[in-house]
Amino acid sequence: MPRKKEKSIRRTTGKGGNYRPTKAGAGMTKKGVAAYRRKNPGSKLKTAVTGKVKKGSKAAKRRKSYCARSAGQMKKFPKAAKNPNSRLRQARRRWKC
Repeated sequence: MPRKKEKSIRRTTGKGGNYRPTKAGAGMTKKGVAAYRRKNPGSKLKTAVTGKVKKGSKAAKRRKSYCARSAGQMKKFPKAAKNPNSRLRQARRRWKC
């Protein structure tokens, strides 16, 4: 009988703590992204763009794209949009949206 695939649990601490705690800006850690890419060969997942970027650079375009996508989430989840401590708001702050 084939085994069922393990569903990973989103954790911020301990073994498999691949996500930042909300207070640290939410999103995935560098270690978490590396683990994901090992499990999913060919993946292009990257960490957040948090530093200064040149206008029009690839990083600037990724940031702009993320900010646009997450703005849509703000509309879809008004409760999270109003709460300054929600994962969505913290992640947007980390990305400098």
